[in-house]
Amino acid sequence: MQMNQQKVQVGIVGGTGYTGVELLRNLASHPAAEVIMITSRSEDGVAVADMYPNLRGIYDLQFSVPDIEQLKTCDVVFFATPHGVAMSMATELIANGVKVIDLAADFRIEDLDVWQQWYGMVHTGADLMPSVAYGLPEYYRSKIKQASIIANPGCYPTSILLGVLPLLKAGLVDETSIIADGKSGVSGAGKGANVAMLGAEMSESFKAYGVNGHRHQPEMVEKMNEITGSSVNVTFVPHLVPMVRGMESTIYVTLTQEVSQAVIQSLYEEAYASEPFVDVMPAGSLPETRMVKGSNMCRMAIYRPAGGDKIVITSVIDNLVKGAAGQAIQNMNIMFGLDERFGLNQVALLP
Repeated sequence: MQMNQQKVQVGIVGGTGYTGVELLRNLASHPAAEVIMITSRSEDGVAVADMYPNLRGIYDLQFSVPDIEQLKTCDVVFFATPHGVAMSMATELIANGVKVIDLAADFRIEDLDVWQQWYGMVHTGADLMPSVAYGLPEYYRSKIKQASIIANPGCYPTSILLGVLPLLKAGLVDETSIIADGKSGVSGAGKGANVAMLGAEMSESFKAYGVNGHRHQPEMVEKMNEITGSSVNVTFVPHLVPMVRGMESTIYVTLTQEVSQAVIQSLYEEAYASEPFVDVMPAGSLPETRMVKGSNMCRMAIYRPAGGDKIVITSVIDNLVKGAAGQAIQNMNIMFGLDERFGLNQVALLP
C-alpha cells in the first residue's frame, strides 16, 4: 500500500465474538484503515450497532454471510473464527493479494502433526505454511513485514514469551525447568454459552484447568526452541479467575550462572527499549491487570527473591487486546508499513 492511497480496506470474518468487537473498537480510531465488511452466518442482516451499542454512531455496517468474492475486495481479512475456518479460505484470498490475519490457531504451530494432535482435526493448509509468520512483533517483526498470513499468537503465549525470552536468549537460565503459571479472566473462554462461565459458577472462585495439557503449551515451546535454538521444557498451568478481562502470568526460572538482579533488570530494559507495547517496570514493581485493561500494553517486572537462584517474572496483558485483537492490528500495521501504534493508543482504564 502506498501511503498516499486510500485507507487499508479491512474485512472481518466471524465478528460477533469478543475479539470481533475488540477489532472494531480499536480500528474505529485507526487513521489509515477502514472496516468495509464484517461477517456472521448466524447474524446476517443485523446491524453491528444493534449487537454492540458501544459502537452506535461509529459504524454503519451490518453483519453478512461470508462471501469469498466480496472478501477478495479487501486488503486484509481478520479471521475471528473457530479453528479450521481460516485455513479453508486463506488460499484463495492470498492468491488474490489479500493479507490474512488469523486470530484462531490454524497457523500457530509449524509442526502440523503436533497441531493435529492438540486440535483434534486434520490440518488442510500445509501448503500455506511457507507464507505464514508468527505474529509476535517483538521477535518476528521482519518476517511479519514479508508474510501473507499472520498466525496471531495465543494470549497465554504472548504474556509468557514476552516475559521469559530475554533470559532464554541470553543463556542465563536452565531451559529444562521453566514453570509458567497463568491466570485469565473469563472472556478468554469466548462468548458462547457455557455453564462453567455463568456468574454463579465462577464468581468468588478460582481454579486451575488444563493441568494435564493445554494447547498453548506446544505453541510456546515451539517458539522458545525456534528463537533460542535450544530444547526447552515448560510446565504450564492456566487458571480461571473471576474477572471479565485481563491476564497475569508468573514465570519461574532457575539461573545457571551468577548474575545480579540489576544486570537482569538492565537486560530486560534494553531488550524492550524500542518496543511501543512492552513496559519493563522498575525493580520492585507489582504489575496488575488493571494497569493494561483495554490497552495493547504488556507490563512486566522481574524479581530475584532473597537473592537466590530463582528469577520470577510477572507479566500482565489484556487478553482481548495484546492477547488477541490489538496484537492483530499491530501486525496489520507492520504488514502495511504503518506506524505500529495506529489504532492502539488507548490508555488503560482506571479504576
